[in-house]
This record gives sequence, structure tokens and C-alpha cells, in this order.
Amino acid sequence: MKYYLIVGEASGDLHASHLMSALKAEDPQADFRFFGGDLMAAVGGTMVKHYKELAYMGFIPVLLHLRTIFANMKRCKEDIVSWNPDVVILVDYPGFNLDIAKFVHAKTQIPVYYYISPKIWAWKEYRIKNIKRDVDELFSILPFEVEFFEGKHQYPIHYVGNPTVDEVTAYQKAYPKDFEEFIAENQLDNKPIIALLAGSRKQEIKDNLPDMLKAASAFPDYQLVLAGAPSIAPEYYKQYIGDANVKIIFEQTYRLLQHADAALVTSGTATLETALFRVPQVVCYHTPIGKVISFLRRHILTVRFISLVNLIADREVVKELVADTMTVKNMQQELRNILENEKYRKQMLKEYEYMAERLGPAGAPRHAAREMLALLKK
Repeated sequence: MKYYLIVGEASGDLHASHLMSALKAEDPQADFRFFGGDLMAAVGGTMVKHYKELAYMGFIPVLLHLRTIFANMKRCKEDIVSWNPDVVILVDYPGFNLDIAKFVHAKTQIPVYYYISPKIWAWKEYRIKNIKRDVDELFSILPFEVEFFEGKHQYPIHYVGNPTVDEVTAYQKAYPKDFEEFIAENQLDNKPIIALLAGSRKQEIKDNLPDMLKAASAFPDYQLVLAGAPSIAPEYYKQYIGDANVKIIFEQTYRLLQHADAALVTSGTATLETALFRVPQVVCYHTPIGKVISFLRRHILTVRFISLVNLIADREVVKELVADTMTVKNMQQELRNILENEKYRKQMLKEYEYMAERLGPAGAPRHAAREMLALLKK
């Protein structure tokens, strides 16, 4: 069969590449064409556009690149019609992908499958109308989305498990834990580690890293190790590190989490990865207008939590210090609880096990591929 996939960022490239490998295992004749990245290209097929040509974040960058964005959309739509695949598979990236879904549904007979559903439960819930109208099958990687889509909106979906479970499980099997080797290769001290995961975008790093460093520096018996984002140059970090005693390592986030005793983490998939490595954490997310954001969060946003760990467990497993509650004092207090209060630490680790049970076992790409093929063969 012919599969047309569309992703718009690095995480989509990763998840789509695993889905493509699973589809190839189930369908040896699989032929791929895609808007994607290097990981997808390594699986095989034809890349039409690299996601780096699509990924504009924030109001101003989007405004400045509107002509390019519209040109890419036009190219994608024309290419889908020309190639005429058996299915279009959209991966996250709702701003672009929902527009493509609308076009494909209105202008062709090609089924539209959505893998890694848009997070409309947190923001822009009105998009459910577009999804119901334009998406034939929705494949979810978060268990609480079943109740949201099926219970609240009467839209049946497929929960296939979470690919991050696959990625962490595969890493742990491939790379046994060896602390001495890790510190030797990265020229670290022989001290326990506090990991800092300050985000993957420049604005997140600017807003979060300085206070994270101040908070973690209050624990001299620990060394601070910062996970460098692959798209950020080392020089960018230096302006926010100052004279803090911290080591930056790149392309080793999983290895860092494998050896960390605690972590300060911005929201996003990193909170889930940290939990799956069983590292006690504090979720920290600064915003420039903290009190306003806190008000919006209480009165407008439709979710109780911002971290995937708490959302999946549907209760507070890790402390979320967001907006006006993200202070150096609060971070230090929570770190102290994690590092020095054995009962507190053990309770968080116990809650991680509960969260992992709700996610289910590894195998998300394989489950999704099998369900997609079964539906297409019908």
C-alpha cells in the first residue's frame, strides 16, 4: 500500500519513523512518501519536504513566514492528489495537519488517519468539529484521551499505547547502566546527579534555566548536569549559566536520566521520559506574566495539570511549579523533599508505577500499524 505521512517537528519525525518501520513489518510492499525528517528518510521512501521548512513557532515567526507556510500547504495538497495514496497519516502538528485533513476529506476519497491526536483537551477544544468531519480514524497515545473523545464528544478512537514507553524500554535494554563509564566519558565528578531539562526552545531555556540553576546550586553534595537540546548551540546556554557550576551534555538525555538522582524538568514529553526512568522530579515552567497565566489556568484552561505524568495518572504525582509558583524558594523546597525525605521520594516512585500501568506495555507503533492495516483492508 501507499502511505503519505506528514509531520512538523523532531518528535513527529521520531514517532513517524517507528510507525513506518512497524507498517513495513506488517506490509512488505509499503511505499512511503512524506513531509518529514531524517529518521523517516532512514526507514525509506520519498521525502517531499523536511519538517524544518515547516516548523515556525510563535505568532511573529508565523506571521513573517506566512508566504512560505501557504506555499508548503499548497505543495502538500497538490502532491497528495498527484500521488493518490491509499491513506494519509497525519502525526501531531495540528495547525498544519488539520488544514490538510480538511482538504483531503473535501477533495478526495483518500482516508485520513491521525496518529498522535491533537491535544485539544488542553486548548482549542472547538477543533473537535474539524476532527469529526475530516478525520476517519484517530490513534491516541494518551489513555485519558479515550474518555475525552469517546465519553465527552462521542467520537470513537483507538488507544494504541505510548511510543515513549517503547523508546525508553528499548534504550534500557540496549544500554546497561554504568555510572563510572558515564562520568568518565563526560568528565563529570563522582557525585550524585541533579539533571536539568530546561526545554528545547530558546524562549523556554531563557525563562527557565537561570532559576533552575539557582535552585539546584543549593545542594553542594550533588553535581548539576544540563541536557543540551540538539537544536541549541552551546554558546546560547552560556549567557544564562553565568558562574554556575554545571556541565552541559548533548545528545545524551536518556543516558543522563538513567544516572540522575533527581531532575528539574520543564513540561512536555520530558516529564514522561523522566518518570519512565524512575527519576523523582519537579516540573518547572516559568511564564513572563505569571499571575495572569495562573488566573487563565484556573479559570479558562480545561485541564487540572500541565505535566503528562499527572495527566496520565489523573492525580498529582509530581509537583508542578508553574507561572507565579515557579520560584527559586519553591524549587529548592521540592528538591529537598525529593532528595532528603525518603518517604516522600518512595511515594513518588510508587505513583510512577501506577502511571506506567495506565500507559500499558510497549508496542504502540506495532499496535497502531496493525489496526491501520486492518481498517484499510476492510
